[in-house]
Amino acid sequence: MGPRARGFGWGAWARGGPGGWGAGCGPGFQWRFFDRGDLKYVILRLLKEKPMHGYEVMRALEEESGGWYRASAGSVYPTLQMLEDQGYVVAKEEEGKKVYSITDAGREYLHENRDVVENIFDRVSEFTSRFFRAGMGEVTRSFSRLAQATFERAVKWPGDEDVIRQLREILDRATHDVEGVRPQARSDTV
Repeated sequence: MGPRARGFGWGAWARGGPGGWGAGCGPGFQWRFFDRGDLKYVILRLLKEKPMHGYEVMRALEEESGGWYRASAGSVYPTLQMLEDQGYVVAKEEEGKKVYSITDAGREYLHENRDVVENIFDRVSEFTSRFFRAGMGEVTRSFSRLAQATFERAVKWPGDEDVIRQLREILDRATHDVEGVRPQARSDTV
């Protein structure tokens, strides 16, 4: 596997259907951070770098994703327990915390599944190279401003049905407009 830049955006990975990015981006499009079973490989790879306790694993996943993926305790701790049950990690108590380390069996498992692991990181890398290219930072900032303004209005006038109705109508119109966005035809004149 080739070298990977740290912070490449695991959490941003989305699968839009059988074809991956871009396929099925209409109704029913679903953002997913990892495919089923991917998290165990990612955690093993993190533990290969250094032993960590569960919260550190969660922070490392978020850090690696540039903040796009926030692992829940409900996904990380059961995965760590499963890996421990399978003998791929071992936990020992340090300063009142369970610290997990990869075992030789875990290293071997990671090596045996290097094609799967490489595929996970290739998918993520492909997505992030598309997602973070020109203009996406501005789109993200605009979206954040919209979300903040919406919640500020809803909190400023809590329970006001007219405010809620107006916000819903504005957001529905914006959603409709965004769904209609298509590349404009370019005329290449020489």
